[in-house]
Amino acid sequence: MSTATIDDKGKGHHVFDRAHWQDRLDGLRSRYHVPGAALAVLVDGEIHELVSGVLHRDTGVRVTADSVFQSGSIAKVYTATLVMQLVDSGRLRLDSRVVDVLPDFSVADDEVTKTVTVGQLLSHTSGIGGEFTHDTGRGDDCLARYVEACADVGQDCPPGTIVSYCSTGYAILGRIVEVITGQTWDDALRDRLLAPLGLAHSMTLPEEALRFRVAMSHVGELEDEPEPAPVWDMLPRSAGPYGRVLVTAGDVVRFARMHLEGGLAPDGTRVLSARSAATMRERVADCRDPWSFMANGWGHGWALYDWDGVTGYGHDGAVVGQFSYLRVVPESGVVAALLTNGGSATSFFVDLFQELLGELAGVRLPDAFAPPEEPRTVDVGALAGTYEREGVRITISERDGAPRVRLELTGGVAQYSPPIESDLVPVSDSVLAMPGIGPVSAPWLPLVFGTLPDRTPYVYFGMRASPKIS
Repeated sequence: MSTATIDDKGKGHHVFDRAHWQDRLDGLRSRYHVPGAALAVLVDGEIHELVSGVLHRDTGVRVTADSVFQSGSIAKVYTATLVMQLVDSGRLRLDSRVVDVLPDFSVADDEVTKTVTVGQLLSHTSGIGGEFTHDTGRGDDCLARYVEACADVGQDCPPGTIVSYCSTGYAILGRIVEVITGQTWDDALRDRLLAPLGLAHSMTLPEEALRFRVAMSHVGELEDEPEPAPVWDMLPRSAGPYGRVLVTAGDVVRFARMHLEGGLAPDGTRVLSARSAATMRERVADCRDPWSFMANGWGHGWALYDWDGVTGYGHDGAVVGQFSYLRVVPESGVVAALLTNGGSATSFFVDLFQELLGELAGVRLPDAFAPPEEPRTVDVGALAGTYEREGVRITISERDGAPRVRLELTGGVAQYSPPIESDLVPVSDSVLAMPGIGPVSAPWLPLVFGTLPDRTPYVYFGMRASPKIS
């Protein structure tokens, strides 16, 4: 809890009760079988860093404030910031066509190859197959080779129609950064963003992370105590721009504070123009799935939230066994980041941040997605069929009058999980709930059905559109 005071200008201040929040962090972490967690909070201009648990269950090494975690998709906001720095320099525009910067770029759809823009990649509205995980080696040419391999990547949906979360697009953006700056994406991030902000415990490569205390991923069923994963990192180097910035919780908050301050570093250095900082959180499109990322809209990099009229922005991240959460509430100047290394991390995050942001920022995050206590009856036949996108095949069927799903990972991500079959619980005529699976960390996962502008049925899973193919 915190104690609020009011200054002579009517602005609220809070005395951060460190002992209380440490107690809540410890208690909720244990309740949800999370091995280790790091929390950082910016309130009234001061950053508070709290930790709990262990980095690795087998070694028992404790989490410390300088411990490094995998941030997963929070990396996308870092890449988006680099792109907007190039917009500031006049060397790139949001409406620049990708092919004008990368002449050899192509995807399977010739028209998309010719027309897709930087802004569409930033806002996840390109429709390009978003789960193209492709290992192109450890060399500095990994992103160049990745973009070459995109030639066979299809569309999840037509460009500019809906938000369909696209990691592929951020790898392409990483290559754009390389071509314009003449640096690798890793070096550009370090020199143009991490160093100016003094983020000494943020990096991109495993060999850099080994200088510090590093969190190990843990995996297992949500109701069990997770075990250390067989390997620390399953992502190839080419995944960096969309999935691998290695961070402390404090450094994540310091990065977000720059955005909160309109692009200024604490020492007054301008890292990003105020206009570009604002552009990144301007709404480009609404989210038809408000549960998977707990967002109702997307900007040019940031996920956007509306908490009963109070707006905010942030991002979530997940890699196998590590889950991260970042929320910014501009109205109150509060920023909070939570990094975890396994367990029922989503429930942990929701319970903790509902209390934390409620107390410090006066907002309440929505509850985690779950079906109603009394499930509805739906016409399963109207939803049944096979839906497919890059990396995933989803089959909806009926058994004993109840909906059922078979989820198969394909292509470059097939190694991450065997096929999963599960009963589904109806939420509405267009939403079904799937029980959570360990690699995702949430107790329930939504499948949201809709129709594209060309009348093709689709299903959202993980806020990625999979068109119906049969």
